[in-house]
Amino acid sequence: MASLAVYTTIYPGVERFLSDWYRSLRGQTDQDFQLWIGLDSLTAAAAEQAMGGRPEAIWVSGESGDTPAEVRQRAWGQMVRHHEGVVLVDSDDVLHPTRVAAARRALSSSDVAGCALRLVDERNRNLDLVMQLPEGTAPADILPRHNLYGLSNSAYRCDVLAQCLSIPADVVHVDWFIATRAWLNDAAFGFDPVVRMDYRQHGANMAHNRGPFSPERVEADTAAVQRHFKILRVAPPQAAVPERLALLEQVAADIDAFHQHVVTEPERLARYVQELNALPLLPIWWSHIAHASLRFLWTNPKEPE
Repeated sequence: MASLAVYTTIYPGVERFLSDWYRSLRGQTDQDFQLWIGLDSLTAAAAEQAMGGRPEAIWVSGESGDTPAEVRQRAWGQMVRHHEGVVLVDSDDVLHPTRVAAARRALSSSDVAGCALRLVDERNRNLDLVMQLPEGTAPADILPRHNLYGLSNSAYRCDVLAQCLSIPADVVHVDWFIATRAWLNDAAFGFDPVVRMDYRQHGANMAHNRGPFSPERVEADTAAVQRHFKILRVAPPQAAVPERLALLEQVAADIDAFHQHVVTEPERLARYVQELNALPLLPIWWSHIAHASLRFLWTNPKEPE
């Protein structure tokens, strides 16, 4: 991996976390990378002031009216033409010192690589939860129903990322979108079990992975998951493996059935949430939606006694 980029997006509201993020970036054992920063409604000067330094970065500014997906598309569309690989990190998180070095090694044998995440609160205090590949599970088995390849803990070979573009403007969960498109294209996935990122939990998180969950949260997140699958099904990648497209359709249909028979029925939704909150959930994104052990609630015509 001779030419490596590190990419992040900076946006309003993240300023208070930028000094921690920038300090951790400067503390990397591997400094042989080009930093790219996508600017979403902030200037480079404002970002530099918040991070307390002036990085040697390539800044890509979003245009007025750009969605978060379009900001990333604008930056990544340029970046993939100049590098062999990219390490994705969120600007509200903290990199452990070997994050870049480990990602570089991982991309020598994988098209898409992830690493374990340690959840921390806004003050970077440990929440005693690690997002990790479940024991006995292969990395590609997580997709398409769930995700473990976020914009903070993943890395891509740039030729593979280029095949996942372009990103529609209305995509909300960009990480899940590109990981699923890479999976559809039969990319080789790897996962590093060592924690190399602190993943900060705060009100702006778009994906929720810590209970307890409320009926309102399950309803809102089910709608988000349905939108995700709808966008993927409209324009699948040209090189998609037919068997994986078929599996994508099966999972999308199961989510729709969950919505129809659980989410829209208040009593059944209340029971689902009660039983969900009593389960040990997998430490991955979206494991609380249509949980496999509760499938009887939407696959049986009548609720069991």
